[in-house]
Amino acid sequence: MTIGEGVAAVRRPRVRVFLDDDRMPIIDRELPTDVILDTRGMADGSHRLTIRAEDQNGREGIEEIPFQVRNGPGIVVSGLDPHATRRGKVRFTVDAFSADDPFEPRHAEARSTIPVWVWVLSLFVVAWAVWYPARMWDVPADLAQTPTYGKQTEAPAR
Repeated sequence: MTIGEGVAAVRRPRVRVFLDDDRMPIIDRELPTDVILDTRGMADGSHRLTIRAEDQNGREGIEEIPFQVRNGPGIVVSGLDPHATRRGKVRFTVDAFSADDPFEPRHAEARSTIPVWVWVLSLFVVAWAVWYPARMWDVPADLAQTPTYGKQTEAPAR
């Protein structure tokens, strides 16, 4: 009997990474390892990585990581919120832009309505701007008879 026959083979820790519900792993390597996942060939939307790591004793740990892929242009919808309840005709604006698109000023900002809170805040600022100078018109009683605020007398004739 040799030394190698009596000792069970020691396994090396491994990791297998699966994408979505695929049965074939996209990665099958010994640990530790670095993984680079290229999403450029994946469809936009929800995806899930399932990572299965196996230690030297054959015990397996599983980690699932859901993530979103968004390789296509960014889409902005104004005038219709998610899960909104509407009736009749619904009007909304759609805009899409990508980092690869040439710059166009009309795509620089998404057009949308001004939120109500901005109008309310603006109203408060304007009201304060009117109130503050009007409040300065009140002359304190002790200064009411001074030459600055009192009645002007006619200048003496020369």
